[in-house]
Amino acid sequence: MGSPEQEDLTVKNMVSAIGCVAVSVDYRLAPETPHPGPVKDCYAVLRWLHSQTDELGVDASRIAIGGASAGGGLAAALGLLARDRAEIPLAFQLLIHPMLDDRTCTLAEDHLYTGEFVWTRDANRFGWRSLLGQEPGLPDVSPYAAPARAEKLEGLPPTFINVGTLDLFLEEDMEYARRLIRAGVPTEFHIYPGVYHGFRMVADAQVTQTATRDQIAALKRALGDPDR
Repeated sequence: MGSPEQEDLTVKNMVSAIGCVAVSVDYRLAPETPHPGPVKDCYAVLRWLHSQTDELGVDASRIAIGGASAGGGLAAALGLLARDRAEIPLAFQLLIHPMLDDRTCTLAEDHLYTGEFVWTRDANRFGWRSLLGQEPGLPDVSPYAAPARAEKLEGLPPTFINVGTLDLFLEEDMEYARRLIRAGVPTEFHIYPGVYHGFRMVADAQVTQTATRDQIAALKRALGDPDR
């Protein structure tokens, strides 16, 4: 599952609220295309966008990347890859309840209150096994597949992360935010109480509307909106 069309309304709302250009990546999906295929697709689109800024009316110094869930994990991986290749500067990364760490599948003591709804522990193991082409938690997993594996986070762009208290990714997202802050990366981190993975599907819920406002406000600040 997963396609650009699933996030079409979210992206259009961002474009309307901010006045920016948005490009959605139709990256190849695992297990048919395991790592590094999906992140290579994302980088190819980023490179294309950077080469077409004049034609698209994009400010090359204000390019942000982002995604949700597995797409959030790929966005974080793309941020690492862009930093390490040093070809394309990034102004911001927006990580919505991102999937960052395959080692969550191997924890000896599961969090008692996370991962019960939508994205479960079994789904997480299947997802990581599909992307990695092996069991999760083994040594030598690339940070471009599981961004939490990165040894150093210095030099990444300013970052927004959000997650719910019932989300299986709660603790890995908290830890990534902590490490970003310790690495000197400007980081905004939101935890929403009582919500599970993919809570944005309930569009009229108050917490969803709050999260949407937080995301748009962060993007406006990052992209230099004059009315912020």
